[in-house]
Amino acid sequence: MTRSSHRKKSTHIGLLSALGVILVLISFYTYRSTYYTKHFLPNTEINSINVSNLTVDEANDKLKDSYSNKKLAIEENGKVWQEVAKSELGYKDDFSSELTPLLEKQNAWSWGMTYVSAADNQEIDPLDTNHQKLDATIEQLTSELTNLNKDRKPTQDATIEKSGDTFTIKPEVNGDTIDVEAAVKEVKNAVNTGKNEINLADFHAKPKVTAKDQSLADQLNAMNKIAAVKGTYTINGDTFQIPTTDIASWLTYTDGKIGLDTAQVRQYVTDLGTKYNTSTNDTKFKSTKRGEVTVPAGTYSWTITTDAETEALEKAILAGKDFTRSPLVQGSTTADHKLVDTTYIEVDLQNQHMWYYKDGKVALETDIVSGKPITPTPTGVFYVWNKEENATLKGTNDDGTPYASPVSYWMPVDWTGVGIHDSDWQPAYGGELWKTRGSHGCINTPPNVMSQLFGMVDGGKGTPVVIF
Repeated sequence: MTRSSHRKKSTHIGLLSALGVILVLISFYTYRSTYYTKHFLPNTEINSINVSNLTVDEANDKLKDSYSNKKLAIEENGKVWQEVAKSELGYKDDFSSELTPLLEKQNAWSWGMTYVSAADNQEIDPLDTNHQKLDATIEQLTSELTNLNKDRKPTQDATIEKSGDTFTIKPEVNGDTIDVEAAVKEVKNAVNTGKNEINLADFHAKPKVTAKDQSLADQLNAMNKIAAVKGTYTINGDTFQIPTTDIASWLTYTDGKIGLDTAQVRQYVTDLGTKYNTSTNDTKFKSTKRGEVTVPAGTYSWTITTDAETEALEKAILAGKDFTRSPLVQGSTTADHKLVDTTYIEVDLQNQHMWYYKDGKVALETDIVSGKPITPTPTGVFYVWNKEENATLKGTNDDGTPYASPVSYWMPVDWTGVGIHDSDWQPAYGGELWKTRGSHGCINTPPNVMSQLFGMVDGGKGTPVVIF
């Protein structure tokens, strides 16, 4: 055999060997590709769990072991308080229905490339779409944690408390109660994050306000300032201070806010009305001839408006400054002065006499004729609310017939038609004439005197008329 023939034979053998190797490799790759039609490719992760070379059943078992077959340990101070099976937290019992499509979607012939490429991380939802188990477990845990708190020392914020007539800061209390809402939230998070344990000590309630809180110190100073406020009332000629002990007892501190106990303040204002309301209380009056007399309430009066005054008083106190005020009232006059001061008309029915006092001095006086026994003149504290010249007074006589009496000067004092006016039909005044020639209730006055009185009285100011 020539050298050339030997060389050709060697080349032929080499080609056959290379072809054989290629055929072996193709056969192996084909075999492995067939293998990966039923197995997950190398370097495959599902939810960061390695399922390389696993069948669907094997991957299913591994996922169940990572999720539903494990327990969540709830610990405190190094001790397990309770273990909860993750299957009770809503994890699926079977992942096959999600794994099969992932396997079918992969390219079995690409297995060789997976060794040099990044991990293929697939994601599936490990939670069951039916949340009944999770909801039931959370509800039970919430109840058990709430019951656990019953025997524990509650955490308390630093606050302000009364100490005598002043206020001090009560320090915070570091308790061991559990913030149930936060702990339960973490249990829910553990479902999604795959955590296997949580520590209840991480959820001990912490004080939100401490004794070193500057805002608390500022509020303490404000409360002590308010507690020292001097509140003064001027009512119907009386001036008095609200007891500081009362103001201190009304002060409240709730949810970081300074306030007043409205119920107590309202009761105080109500008591003021009971004592001072001139609409319901008699008036002590120093008469000209009979000394001090008691006169019932009349049209000239006022009533403290409890709700409005309560609100106004609270606002004045919370301003933290000394104040003097008169109460808000409704009626024909105000409470910031004596009901009957130094200018008024006095009608003494017993003595059948009338005086007009101006600034404390008698400016005019006269005998009068008041209402007869069947239509007596009403007693009370009234006022001149109008003045009218050349008026005609109308009414009904004792026998039921109507009357119309023209007068030159008319000053009504109540709401029923009683007033002071001239009466030229009266032959005389004073004495016992009222018993036989008395009016229908008005104060009959000599014409010449009435003209003077009419000019003296300022009807616009509501001159008091005291009839007794």
